[in-house]
Amino acid sequence: EKAMSLLGWKPTYDLRAGLKASADWVRQLSDAEFRVGTKKNAVNKRRSISAIIACYRDEQAIPIMYRRLTDTFQKIGIDYEIIFVNDCSPDNSAEVIRELSATDSRVVGISHSRNFGSQMAFRSGMELFTKQGVVLLDGDLQDPPELIEQFYAQWKHGYDVVYGRRVKRDMPWYWGLIYKLFYRIFAAFSYVKMPHDAGDFSLIDRRVVGWMLKCPERDLFMRGIRAYVGFRQTGVDYVRSERMFGESTNNLIKNIDWAKKGIFSFSNTPLTMLTSLGVALLGASFVLAIVVALLRVFFPDIAPRGITTLLIAILAFGSLNLFAVGLVGEYVAKIMAEVKERPRLIRSALIRNGKSTDLLSDGKDIS
Repeated sequence: EKAMSLLGWKPTYDLRAGLKASADWVRQLSDAEFRVGTKKNAVNKRRSISAIIACYRDEQAIPIMYRRLTDTFQKIGIDYEIIFVNDCSPDNSAEVIRELSATDSRVVGISHSRNFGSQMAFRSGMELFTKQGVVLLDGDLQDPPELIEQFYAQWKHGYDVVYGRRVKRDMPWYWGLIYKLFYRIFAAFSYVKMPHDAGDFSLIDRRVVGWMLKCPERDLFMRGIRAYVGFRQTGVDYVRSERMFGESTNNLIKNIDWAKKGIFSFSNTPLTMLTSLGVALLGASFVLAIVVALLRVFFPDIAPRGITTLLIAILAFGSLNLFAVGLVGEYVAKIMAEVKERPRLIRSALIRNGKSTDLLSDGKDIS
């Protein structure tokens, strides 16, 4: 009735006849035609993206990130939203996000009660996004937002996950070599197929995000979870630049922690190697014991003597025991973090339309 009064439009069929005609048309399609049509429609509906940016000490970079993301999305011609996750940054990031949201309703801000790390910042945004896919970016502009255009092209071609593959980094050559070595060791150890040189920067379809959110880890390694859930995945090569403002918060200790997080989350190989080494050493010890006994009986002059041999053996096996206890302790520590079931993250405020709203524990407005 509204269409008739406002537009002067009249239907050719009534509702019952239209539904019957549609059903008859679908019924006459072959299985192959129906599958092609369904897949094509599903891919064509990929027309909106939520960008989730993990921010920590990125006050200066946030406006530039916003502008570059906006230019990229407008160039592609899709609907979008931009979610800045302020992971309890000590600078003025929250106020910068609030000012952006006052001028653009597509900008949403999330503030955490303390620093939970970039992985939980991504999860925080993934729990609240509203579009058909998400793009994960660090707020320091090391990952170029313009690459989203290539991500989107692959997404439209039917890939469910498109990740950035770091073929080169703007850093000293030895650091680049160490990173490449880690990704290859990690891939070799993991029981899930891991892509080489792929960080968090990626475009992920919403159905993949749904399965990722079903993974209950608290010690989260996002790129590992992304590989674990599967679906159709591909990579896009790019050069990762240096941080635009300030100094990187990464250092050797943090990189070792990242390596431990990935390996202990997605590999049992260290425990298997430890078991194999224990069995091998037990066998070697048994053989050596027999050899030493025979030497003592038949060749007493050349048999090992003195305390030196004994000290070396004690130090070797004692060091191995300490290493084994520490390795098992790493796995036990991860188990403890999971079984405590503490909140993965705590949102203290939500920023929309220039207003910051304090949140209760159930996510509702405190007012």
